[in-house]
Amino acid sequence: MIEDDKMTTFQSLGLTDTLLRAVESEGYESPTPVQEQSIPPLLAGRDVLGVAQTGTGKTAAFTLPVLQIMGRNKPRGKRHIRALILSPTRELAAQIDERLGAYSEHMDVRHRVIFGGVNQNPQVRALQRGLDVLVATPGRLLDLVGQGHIDLSRIEFFVLDEADRMLDMGFINDIKKVLKLLPNRRQNLLFSATMPKSIATLAGSFLNDAVMVDVSPKEMTVNRIQQKIMFVRKADKRRLIVKLIKEQKVKCGIVFTRTKHGANRLVKQLDQSHISAAAIHGNKSQGARTKALAGFKNGSIPILVATDIASRGIDVEGITHVFNYDLPNIPESYVHRIGRTARAGRSGVAYAFCDDSESGYLVGIQNLIGMEIPVETQNPFHFEGAIPKPGQKAGEMKKKSSQKNKSNDGKPRQHGYKGPRRSNSNNNNRGQRRKPKDGKPNNSNRGQNKKSQSQGSDSNRSRNNRNNRSRSNDNSGNNRRHGGHRR
Repeated sequence: MIEDDKMTTFQSLGLTDTLLRAVESEGYESPTPVQEQSIPPLLAGRDVLGVAQTGTGKTAAFTLPVLQIMGRNKPRGKRHIRALILSPTRELAAQIDERLGAYSEHMDVRHRVIFGGVNQNPQVRALQRGLDVLVATPGRLLDLVGQGHIDLSRIEFFVLDEADRMLDMGFINDIKKVLKLLPNRRQNLLFSATMPKSIATLAGSFLNDAVMVDVSPKEMTVNRIQQKIMFVRKADKRRLIVKLIKEQKVKCGIVFTRTKHGANRLVKQLDQSHISAAAIHGNKSQGARTKALAGFKNGSIPILVATDIASRGIDVEGITHVFNYDLPNIPESYVHRIGRTARAGRSGVAYAFCDDSESGYLVGIQNLIGMEIPVETQNPFHFEGAIPKPGQKAGEMKKKSSQKNKSNDGKPRQHGYKGPRRSNSNNNNRGQRRKPKDGKPNNSNRGQNKKSQSQGSDSNRSRNNRNNRSRSNDNSGNNRRHGGHRR
């Protein structure tokens, strides 16, 4: 880590005047910790392994030095992709590309973002004209590589952003495929909000003598963010969030749910309470996601309901409230969520709803951030049964005392009960004939079957005789009209 007190300005980090002008235009006064620790080693050509979440300034931490090094020597001839930035989500990729445009405003650099969910033809045309920097999501990147539109053999800089989310989304095999397409000689950067063993293993597979940059998220959660926990029954969460949004007149807030369907359902419920909201998650089309995010940024949509994966890349200034409608089962996700507020020196409020099935998640979150989240006592829906038990372990669901003997609706469980299921032995249907698996009739009803089959055969023969006589009469008439059969 860099501890030189003199390194407090972007100029002291070694950036060129061209980039300093761009930084000044963006209103940046002093580098953030991740920028202060990352930019010097990157300018020196070192690989960097960074632990930092969205909102810490890490995009500038890796784009500024990459742009500066690329500006030192420009290859002759047609432009080719020199820098590849890989991102897990469309929103984050688009945001990185937008920042690239701002930082390279006074430079001759072509950049483009590509991702799935949209027509590839405009992306292909941009690739054919030539690019310097490519920002991409793994799926669309490999699609266009397979079609012969992208050549990664001359990459000089490879950036893997939000690596932990990449692995959570199942992109590990795609990342390995991309790495095989890159030249051996290149500069590598990996940024991740967390550093589990899987990320450390991935980093070790392609980083060379990397400089470690660690911006602890624990310190960020307690500064300027007012955290509150509210214990509530699951059925009361909707009424509670409506009450809070209306009472506090929230104009810019994010609500986090655990599932996509939960996000859609909550948006409809908020609409019924006359609260304008939009959902953003992986099942939404790119057009719908872009529209929702644009409405949230311009203030026409005050509430954005999101899942953790889709929320990566949401970097909107002025977010005053974050609501953990569902507590995350991964403690680090809580840190990412509440980090959406209290940015750029502002303050913010982070509410967390905890029902009786989420108390173990709360224990894990409090262990991670090193503090107990203050309980909001002014809660009309307060539920004591959701409070974690003494000694409860992180991630465990709090066990009810009568859980073993009672079902969810309070009725006694039958022996071997495993939850509701469709009954195949309803008492009201006893004695009714069921068709066996082999399709043969039951022996007990063999006589009835034969009788019914006989009656059916007789009636069928009678209908057939009548139909044959009718057809015979019709044919004879036709034959007479046409002078007999034709041979």
